[in-house]
Amino acid sequence: MFDLVVRSRRAVTLEGERPAAVAVRGEQIAAVEAYDAPLDTANDVDLGELALLPGLVDTHVHVNEPGRTEWEGFSTATRAAAAGGVTTIVDMPLNSVPPTVTVEALRVKQKAATGQCHVDVGFWGGVVPGNAAELPALHDAGVFGFKAFLADSGVSEFPPVDAEQLAAAVDTVGALFVVHAEDPNHLRAAPSSPAYRDFLASRPPEAEYAAIATVVGVARAARGRMHILHLSAADALPVIAAAHTEGILVTAETCPHYLTLDAAHVPAGATEFKCCPPIRDAANAERLWAGLAEGVISCVVSDHSPCTPDLKCPDTGDFAAAWGGIASVQIGLPAVWTAARARGHTLAEVVTWMALRPAELVGLSGKGRIAAGADADLVGFNPDGRFIVHARDLFHRNPVTPYAGQSLTGVVTATWLRGRPVTGNRPHGRLLIRKDAPPVR
Repeated sequence: MFDLVVRSRRAVTLEGERPAAVAVRGEQIAAVEAYDAPLDTANDVDLGELALLPGLVDTHVHVNEPGRTEWEGFSTATRAAAAGGVTTIVDMPLNSVPPTVTVEALRVKQKAATGQCHVDVGFWGGVVPGNAAELPALHDAGVFGFKAFLADSGVSEFPPVDAEQLAAAVDTVGALFVVHAEDPNHLRAAPSSPAYRDFLASRPPEAEYAAIATVVGVARAARGRMHILHLSAADALPVIAAAHTEGILVTAETCPHYLTLDAAHVPAGATEFKCCPPIRDAANAERLWAGLAEGVISCVVSDHSPCTPDLKCPDTGDFAAAWGGIASVQIGLPAVWTAARARGHTLAEVVTWMALRPAELVGLSGKGRIAAGADADLVGFNPDGRFIVHARDLFHRNPVTPYAGQSLTGVVTATWLRGRPVTGNRPHGRLLIRKDAPPVR
């Protein structure tokens, strides 16, 4: 007797897209059978020609609670995630106050999240100048790794580190380090201007190229495991590819906005498009798509980084003054799928980039896949459904998005977290820790 069976003629499993019946017992997938297999259950859901995906895993989300909950909180961020087919997020150590740079700060964040989460939530720790001695205990407490900035983070309580400080952190603890890779020596202050080109010129591709070369050098010398966050500049792809050839443990991600938006089409004063590193041109995006196809870039995650509307300076449209961050955890899947299918990519590839590979990055072997023994995190998805993005339909706290008004393809029709539907009424998400860390008490 199974608790739930979900059938689809387009189930995306580890073997690719195929007809299947996914049988759930308790919180896990018990079996993956033929689509028309007779299975004993009182809850048999047939999606027919709609696709069945594993829940997506988004390892780059800024929830901001506590401290800046008016920007975003656990309840709203995870509700938006579930509506977008994301069933697991890993929260960044900033822009919350306090930032997650000590065990005590981690406990504060876990307490804030308890009872609010509509999806499962893990946490990154942070590397800042002077906290290297804190890292082993923070790792033992269950964070999935450590984030560092090589350039200004935008918030004073999370200052950047230099190459020497990053190397010292890597030497302190054997962990995954994820890096905002922009070299401050190649950045310049953007002028007060509503022209996107002025902001774009202040953060050239050379800044990413130089910083990624620095990260590769640290990984080579320290034999550490490094991950490049939100790769924007395709010029840096050869550096990452060469590191792979050399056997250096460096991986990279990119984000939906770098793959789908074009600097040439950013309207004057449209500060909802501002992020760091910036959205670049269409030719650059095509090279990022090629990097994904070739495996140089391993995954696509949101870098969901919202703020209150006033911090986007809508009255002046000043790109220099506006907060830099894109809110997209709810619409990353349709944004990527719309662009991917236009380029001939399959739904299975999108699932690999947005579910399987992010789960592998942080060691969540029970997430991001439809397979026996995995968590029953499932998503019903209409790959042909079309919709217009409206702010009123977004669940994150402040519905400001550069996707507003766009027509996208791909509609999430249902989300199950560990076998239970996510309805938005009674959150049943769990707080996750690294598998070899002790349980949260």
